[in-house]
Amino acid sequence: MTGPRKARRATVHDVAAAAGVSRGTVNRVLNGGYVSSDARAAIEAAIAQVGYVPNRAASQLARQRSQAVGFLALEPHSLLLEDPNIGSIMLGANAVLSLADHQMVSLVIDSDRDMQRVGRYLSGGFVDGAIIVSARSHDPITRLIAEIRLPATFVGHPPDLDRSIPFVGIDNIGSARAVTQRLIETGRRRIGMVAAALDRDSGADRLTGFKQALGDRFDPALVVDVPLYDYAYGVKGMRALLDREPTLDGVFAASDAVAAGALETLREAGRRVPEDVGLVGFDDSSWAMRTQPSLSTVHQPAREIGRHAAESVLRQIAGDPVEPSVLLDSPVVWRRSA
Repeated sequence: MTGPRKARRATVHDVAAAAGVSRGTVNRVLNGGYVSSDARAAIEAAIAQVGYVPNRAASQLARQRSQAVGFLALEPHSLLLEDPNIGSIMLGANAVLSLADHQMVSLVIDSDRDMQRVGRYLSGGFVDGAIIVSARSHDPITRLIAEIRLPATFVGHPPDLDRSIPFVGIDNIGSARAVTQRLIETGRRRIGMVAAALDRDSGADRLTGFKQALGDRFDPALVVDVPLYDYAYGVKGMRALLDREPTLDGVFAASDAVAAGALETLREAGRRVPEDVGLVGFDDSSWAMRTQPSLSTVHQPAREIGRHAAESVLRQIAGDPVEPSVLLDSPVVWRRSA
């Protein structure tokens, strides 16, 4: 006589069949990967229904660390190669990761297709954490990082960033206000702005600081917004600003690259800098010293930002507490353009 047969242990196949999804989708949920909220709810209900118990040893094996950290730059390919700030942030982060024996993996997102590809990569366990640069407001990457619970630190603070995710940056509002105030103190009366990247916290905050400095003197007609921190857009934005107000005598450009483009347009229009127009930028990047005259600007400690971001991610990977936000000093640097 034989004893009662043991009930068959539920498998991933059973969960997938009950949830109406593929085994791969079930495995992504079990390993902390990204799936839609509807699929996740169906899988969790199916796990309870069939009584599935994960194999802990297999799960631990699947979650072995990669010793790699992703560096995600959400910029057009052309701008990525030209922007000295992103390069400095990357070098600062890499220095810290290298000392910790971690490999940096550079991931560029310039399209929806890129986003889907990178999303699959991040969800697949190929990196232990991520540093995200240039995320926009309501960017899919922000939601993805929160959903897959990947150790991550943002450079800047998108308005919809989950409170559980730390960020490193500067006080863009205060710094823009300070450099604009300094421009006002030189006696300029009609001051305009070539604003840029208003879909990012940095661009929106710099415009806010500009408005605060001018107070009642702020004229919205003297603000031209362009999509990117880019030399060519600085040229175009300054032309539009001169068309609106040919007699303006002060300009705040949202970045040094934008300011360099604005300077070229002013020169073409026969407006001398700083004699006729005072011009200030933002970043204190290599652009600031390549122009003639050299740019008055705001110093952004890009390499230190990268170092702090990498340290934050490594602490999260190790399970150590991290500061929710780090704001580094960004002083005004006054040179010859204003």
